[in-house]
Amino acid sequence: MVCVQLAKNKGKTTVERDKNTSDYIASGFAKIDSDIKTLIDTFRQVLENLGETDAAAMLPWQGGESGVTDATNSPAIEQSHSIAFQLLNMVEEAASTRTRRLREASGDARKNPGTWPYYLDRLKEEGFSPEDIADFFPGVRVEPVLTAHPTESKRPAVLAQHRHLTGLLESMDNPSASPADRRRLAEDLTVSLERLWRSGEILNAKPEIATERTGIIFHLRDVFPKALPVLDTQLRDAWADAGFPASEIASHDNWPRIRFGTWVGGDRDGHPFVTPAVTRDTLMELRRSALLVIDRELKTLAAQLPLSMTIQQPPDAFLTRLSELLIALGDRGEKLQAQFPDEPWRQYVLAIKALLPLQEQRDENAKIVESAESYRFAASLDKDLDLLNSSLVSIGANRIGESAVWPVRRALDVFGFHLAALDIRQNSHFHDLAVSQILKAAGLEGADFVNWDEARRVEFLSEELKSPRPFLYYDSDIGPEADSVFGCYSVLRKHIQEYGAEGIGSLIVSMTRSVSDLLVVYILARETGLTKWIDGQLVCDLPVVPLFETQNDLEQSGRLIAEFLAHPVTVASLKHQRTLRRSMPARTSRPIQQVMIGYSDSNKDCGIMACQWALHKAQREVTQAGENAGVQIRFFHGRGGTISRGAGPTHRFLDALPQKTIQGDFRLTEQGETIAQKYANLYTAAFNLELLLAGVTAVSIEQHLGKPAAQTESDELWETLADASTAAYTGLVRAEGFIDFYSAATPIDALEMTRIGSRPARRTGKRTLADLRAIPWVFSWNQSRFYLPGWYGVGSGLEALSKKEPALFHAMRDRLRDSPVLYYVLANVETNLASADVEIMSAYAQLVPDSECRDRFLAEIVTEFERARFMLDEVFQGSLETRRPRMLKTLGLRADALRLLHSRQIELLKAWRTADNPERVQDLLPRVLLSINAIASGLRTTG
Repeated sequence: MVCVQLAKNKGKTTVERDKNTSDYIASGFAKIDSDIKTLIDTFRQVLENLGETDAAAMLPWQGGESGVTDATNSPAIEQSHSIAFQLLNMVEEAASTRTRRLREASGDARKNPGTWPYYLDRLKEEGFSPEDIADFFPGVRVEPVLTAHPTESKRPAVLAQHRHLTGLLESMDNPSASPADRRRLAEDLTVSLERLWRSGEILNAKPEIATERTGIIFHLRDVFPKALPVLDTQLRDAWADAGFPASEIASHDNWPRIRFGTWVGGDRDGHPFVTPAVTRDTLMELRRSALLVIDRELKTLAAQLPLSMTIQQPPDAFLTRLSELLIALGDRGEKLQAQFPDEPWRQYVLAIKALLPLQEQRDENAKIVESAESYRFAASLDKDLDLLNSSLVSIGANRIGESAVWPVRRALDVFGFHLAALDIRQNSHFHDLAVSQILKAAGLEGADFVNWDEARRVEFLSEELKSPRPFLYYDSDIGPEADSVFGCYSVLRKHIQEYGAEGIGSLIVSMTRSVSDLLVVYILARETGLTKWIDGQLVCDLPVVPLFETQNDLEQSGRLIAEFLAHPVTVASLKHQRTLRRSMPARTSRPIQQVMIGYSDSNKDCGIMACQWALHKAQREVTQAGENAGVQIRFFHGRGGTISRGAGPTHRFLDALPQKTIQGDFRLTEQGETIAQKYANLYTAAFNLELLLAGVTAVSIEQHLGKPAAQTESDELWETLADASTAAYTGLVRAEGFIDFYSAATPIDALEMTRIGSRPARRTGKRTLADLRAIPWVFSWNQSRFYLPGWYGVGSGLEALSKKEPALFHAMRDRLRDSPVLYYVLANVETNLASADVEIMSAYAQLVPDSECRDRFLAEIVTEFERARFMLDEVFQGSLETRRPRMLKTLGLRADALRLLHSRQIELLKAWRTADNPERVQDLLPRVLLSINAIASGLRTTG
């Protein structure tokens, strides 16, 4: 049926296809309207039954006029609206999933942007053969890195109930459900909504790192393993639908790879609670969870192999290994033989399952139990699985091996015995303090190391790195920073000795500003046994990775990387590190240097337009430095959950990357609330992983095998845009009195009281813009509907270009769709402008007590806002209303309810800030925090 429909679609005219797209959108809108009515009607009944009649009457999307005013003084209004918005978010996601499935069912899967069908169709149109594409696959490695950046405002218990409600929505969409089924679903929905209401909204205490770790591990252990088979099926089906021969991807060894990373328990930048003990516990918890994943896969595999040796005879090599496994198990081996006497394949799987280093009771609380017989490394288990598959092939059971054994090997390949690679991040200044303490304790002249100039630092460090001799024993008690680094690195060293390096990612240096910031880490690694002396050269076991964050650091990154890659320790270490890890891409024999670029601080530093240009230039220059050194650069993109912190549609983001900078080997962060939004359930998780894997693969092929893409906009154009937008942005944020305006016109003071993350909101506690982390900076502007970091200065940049270089401006406008990077940036800016609201901004500005300060800054902001809207209409040659109906639909659904919440939050902030006694302050704070949660739910974003 699907094949017939596909053939019909291929013959359709453009008009008919456009009508199909319109039909999908209309169907999605109808689905949203229908589902939200069902959920809100049920929620209203729940509230009425609980006696919350005001909250029930004021629920949005009921139709008609409410009999209750926004003066109703009940915190139930904020909580009920927050839940209502959460329900709307689920409904919209369900509608998107349904639309994608409708396209797939009707043969229009290639119209789902960013998916395998979309990209394979594009590659085929560009002239790439199936052989070209398949040959590139083995060198692809994509690694989402899950972080606990404090942008998830919901309690873990609430997120768990969201997952249950999402499942109910999927069940409600089942057309074959009987009336009895629907009654049970309705009852389950009612109970679930009451449970959600009674659970409460706000976190009453900052989450501990262990709690954050549990949330991350849920996705790694319970969602991603189930998404892998779906992900593989998506590629296989898209390959067949593209008309490509199955033989090209017959070997799974040649498929694109996906890996996972995490920062939870390893990111200690400004986070005093990430101790060596926390890192040690995290590494072991990740290992334990990985073993549980593999145990679960092997249990399923055993049930699929009840093959009897009375029908087929296993090969001798298989029987020999089975005998060895059963002997190693002792009494348990004899029981397996007795339980399944004629089923050697099932015995084999259950035997290797029993040899996993877990206690016999294999539940979520199972402990790791290492023994001489148990597997220590994933490679040993994979060797036995390979023998199992070969035995099935030898008896002609190829299809069984493909369907049963491959999923286990796939899970083992992805998760190993480590689940995810744990990165260790620390600030460069912290490292400098540690070195200073080491030198002082060693009796050397280095107490003022932090103040040395760069030339002196590099000369000293380079000379020291010629020797394997440490300054001190690494268990010395010499100072807080040094002790912290020594403690952390000692944990890493011991873990590598026990289990190998697979579970440990990189040593990331935030605020990297000079090459000495990286050489310092080599010294610290030498002090703690993380280096080796090989052929007269010091080498480091772990990758040392710079993180370039500010505008100035990004501009210096190419020069700095060139110097770092030329250093003898780096040259030797990059070669050495390839021998320690199984996950390096097969496509290249070149050494690989990872480089992280940050989107948050650079935006806060210079505004969105200059930030994007600085990131673009940095990637080009770093890539060129790598080419000159014969090194492949693996970029690690530190994207946040909001546009001003690097977010945006995945396929457009990848298409906008500079030429030759994406090389099939790619890392990026997934932060805060985006983790639940993208990966909370199986199908959403599989879809978002597909966007990454398909996008990185296809764009890398285009950049490296295709014709070089012509740059449609000149550097001169970008420099004009960046300079003018930066001048406008910095002119605002560095003006006298701006911090006073910002502190009063946004709820930043309340946000710093929230408990949504274990990390402090400021790096050192100073009350300056530079010290404020980018997340609360963005969060506070979003809450008050300024959305300022995501658009301010862009209007001035475009206006300056149109006046100074009118020919460039008109050429840019006429060829905008041919410039992926400009289109991506400006479309994202337009999204932020659409989400901003001048009327609500003005209402928040009334919180500023100084009228002169208030009027001056508000006028500047509103003027730039109107300038940006006008200039974007000029650039896009049309209004937002005619071009982005889906975005306006979702904004329109939220508008009235959000306006009510903003009004109530403003009144709460006034009362809280002017409260005349501590008891009143403490009474009001939970309500202020609840209003923040409610608005964040409505906006679908925090920071």
